[in-house]
Amino acid sequence: MEQKCSVEHDIINCSGISKTFFNDGENHEVIHKVDLKVKENEFVVILGPGQCGKSTLINMISGLDQASSGRVTVCDKKVEGPGPERGVVFQSISLFPWLTTMGNVEYGLKMKGIKKDIRQKRAQHYIDLVGLNGFEKSFPIALSGGMKQRVGIARAYCIEPKVLLMDEPFSALDAQTRYLMQEELERIWETEKRTIVFVTNNLEEAIYLADRIIVLSSCPAQIKKEFVVDLPRPRDYVSPEFLALRNEIDDIMDSAK
Repeated sequence: MEQKCSVEHDIINCSGISKTFFNDGENHEVIHKVDLKVKENEFVVILGPGQCGKSTLINMISGLDQASSGRVTVCDKKVEGPGPERGVVFQSISLFPWLTTMGNVEYGLKMKGIKKDIRQKRAQHYIDLVGLNGFEKSFPIALSGGMKQRVGIARAYCIEPKVLLMDEPFSALDAQTRYLMQEELERIWETEKRTIVFVTNNLEEAIYLADRIIVLSSCPAQIKKEFVVDLPRPRDYVSPEFLALRNEIDDIMDSAK
């Protein structure tokens, strides 16, 4: 069953969160007092320069890392570790090589003890959704990079989380496949809505996907500015409105470095 949340508006709430790492005998602050709220079914993109703390921020929301100070809540509950209401798609394609597409997609349900016929029916729904019908019995070694990321997206959707966290999932793909996956993710999200927090340093990708873009400064990361993207979907990369917003955000990103 889909995870239930008691909140009606802000499903994610990061309140004054900071993160400091101890390295080489010194403290290094990566995130500094970030406040971030995300509404249910909103597509929010975290955008910023490389190594600015974007992945650290999403790791604190996922529960894979803990804030040094401040508070992170999802569904009105304090995040103290990973939870079934949060699915994660990583930058590296982390499929089990000994499992087929079906085996990888249904894995989370299998670990929860869901009966085989029920979990495979649900897994098939998401395999179809990401366009991999006919590849159920294929092992990862036989799949292209884009197809592997589709499996990762289907696996994350299959546990039916309230929040989907995506950490630069398309960065390792070639340019053509990356554009295709952006279009596919937008289609999937429009078909079956989830709250998505998506990390990238690609400006065009951010504008194409986001309802709202959060621009981070260089490390230690702070929120430089937020942009609401009210362009109609699907978006045209070369429309005057797209290019105007791109130039505006690019100016902010230059000053954020």
